[in-house]
Amino acid sequence: MSYKGIADFRSDTVTRPTPEMKQAMMNAELGDDVHGDDPTVNRLQELAAAKLGKEAALYVPSGTMGNTIALILKAGAGNVVLIEEKCHIFSFEAGNISRLAGAMPRLLPSTRGQIPLELLEENLEAILKDHMPTVTALALENTHNMWGGTILEQSYLADASALAQKHQLHFHLDGARVFNAAVAQGIEVKEIAQHFDSVMFCLSKGLSAPIGSMLTGTKDFIQKAHKVRKYLGGGMRQVGIIAAAGIYALENMVDRLAEDHSRTKKLAQEIAGFEGIEVDMDSVQTNMVMIKTTGMQAVSFIEALAEHQVWALPISSDTSRFVLHKDIDDNDIDRAITAIKKVVK
Repeated sequence: MSYKGIADFRSDTVTRPTPEMKQAMMNAELGDDVHGDDPTVNRLQELAAAKLGKEAALYVPSGTMGNTIALILKAGAGNVVLIEEKCHIFSFEAGNISRLAGAMPRLLPSTRGQIPLELLEENLEAILKDHMPTVTALALENTHNMWGGTILEQSYLADASALAQKHQLHFHLDGARVFNAAVAQGIEVKEIAQHFDSVMFCLSKGLSAPIGSMLTGTKDFIQKAHKVRKYLGGGMRQVGIIAAAGIYALENMVDRLAEDHSRTKKLAQEIAGFEGIEVDMDSVQTNMVMIKTTGMQAVSFIEALAEHQVWALPISSDTSRFVLHKDIDDNDIDRAITAIKKVVK
């Protein structure tokens, strides 16, 4: 349902808590999480770890902080992290991979987020080892934002995990929308997480909680992550009041992601045939549609849509991103289709 009459496709971060989620927040039992005695936070962390099949989890304010903590712990100053060239960690996290973790990103091309295994192998060869930085970590993104919400194949993840183990690399997943990947494939999220040493996922995207992300891994890793969270300023006090929303999200908002995926396909299919519009249907796999406008700049396209109460984001000079979420219903899809048709016509 539109919020204040706006069909808001800018991101799945724009959702508002459901009445039931607000009630859970009001009723949350609170403590001081910096001292480790907020029972609601502790329950959320236990639930998140169980969902992903990991030993432990840490509640953090944002996905950026979760990814940064993992890189600080497992990359190391002066070392190299292999990452995909369009990934969120490199493009949209304020340079933390080098600014805070002290590591150097090595950007590698991919097909919809999947870096060829042979290319990974090539970048792990080090003949003049005394002169070259050491590759210590590999990070992937699933689903992949800038490829349009595409999914990394399970067989690929198994092979990449084997490669990481062979070369003693820490294998991290930026799984901001990993639940979308799991639902789209009809599998449990732990089947994806099993391939990684650490996984970050967001509660505030498709799962519709107002704030927060989770970092998961071994007990030792999460124990160390607590200290890093502290010096990054991520220690929060009676944070159970928002952790309660995260618990509700994990228990009630996962399966409904399939509704977002279904509406996403409808939107893409309806507009793909419009003159002046290009949509790569093979990339429409979860809750995103990347729309390329051939006769109009993306910024102009978005500004024109806004006049019809339809909001989205330009991501390049000719491409705009539409993201589906719980606050987009069938009426919003119809409004967007009608608006896009009028604008490009």
